[in-house]
Amino acid sequence: MLIQQTLKGVFIVKLSHNEIEQKAIEALRACLANVPFGPVEHVDQEPEIGGLRPDLVVSLRLPNGRQDLIIEVKANGQPRFARSAANQLLRYREEHPEALGVFVAPYISATAAEICTSLGIGYMDFAGNCHLCFGSVYIHREGKPNSLAVKRELRSLYSAKAERGLRVMLSAPKKRWTTKALSLAAGISLGHASNIRRLLADREWIRNEESGFYLTEPEQLLEDWAKSYSWKKHGVRHFYSLSDLAEIEHDIGMVFSHAEVPYALTGFSAAARLAPYVRYNRTTAYIAKWDEGALSRLRLKEVPTGANVTLVVPYDEGVFQSTREVDGIVVASPVQVYLDLLVLGWRGEEAAKAVLHEVLKPQW
Repeated sequence: MLIQQTLKGVFIVKLSHNEIEQKAIEALRACLANVPFGPVEHVDQEPEIGGLRPDLVVSLRLPNGRQDLIIEVKANGQPRFARSAANQLLRYREEHPEALGVFVAPYISATAAEICTSLGIGYMDFAGNCHLCFGSVYIHREGKPNSLAVKRELRSLYSAKAERGLRVMLSAPKKRWTTKALSLAAGISLGHASNIRRLLADREWIRNEESGFYLTEPEQLLEDWAKSYSWKKHGVRHFYSLSDLAEIEHDIGMVFSHAEVPYALTGFSAAARLAPYVRYNRTTAYIAKWDEGALSRLRLKEVPTGANVTLVVPYDEGVFQSTREVDGIVVASPVQVYLDLLVLGWRGEEAAKAVLHEVLKPQW
């Protein structure tokens, strides 16, 4: 077992391959514990099949004989690793056709599980979620909470720096990127850009070619990002203005541009300009900082309820990437607008779908 300390003081525990194999055996025994046939009869931890060496071969004692499970164990349960394991298991089955190939990892993503089942391969994670089908036996368990759900990896894919890279890629989904080009375009380090490339490749959301890499599953990426996106990380203040929304938004553009403070409309204010049939009764805008002088010129009254203006200082200035100007007013990128709308409830979801179908999908 390796205990590694990061620069932020967070300790990460990494299991060795042997430790992962032991946990795989424990998870399999637990998975089969309540099944009405004999227990695990034998575990071969140094198997050889036709000159090939899978990680484990587990023999089960059944009422009508014996069933072998050929197991490939990986430390990562994302689609790239599942597909690799499944291909290996299919090769083993050429030499041992009666055996069931099983992919085991600490946590297995939904897409990885689909890959396994589509290829006739079983799967199992350390929480007991599994799909095992052989002979007259069918075991399928899902929804068991998994504390090993690769939270650190998710945080790294949707950290503020990584989000800059994702936003740039989603705003130009057909572009071929090199790691250096992505680093420069997103304003992030080469290390961050390389990490984004690796994590997207693990999920099979990009394709690597000699000319660079590019998104192949932009919608899946955006939907997954939306699940992790949090509005609460922003600094938000609510105001009331006697002016109508069109006048408020014009003034926001004029005042913050004059003050040289970057701004961008988002939420319904932006959606109404990107997908014009959207109706709304509140202006929402990002501003780079709280400029009290600019706020006073807008004649806004800060209120706890009944607001018709929401101003937001973002947790990262990446929200100002890929902005566009519509009728002389800056609006956030359609990607950012989509994310912001989804947190606003059912009317926001409706407007987000309009932005997705009318603005984002046509460029994908």
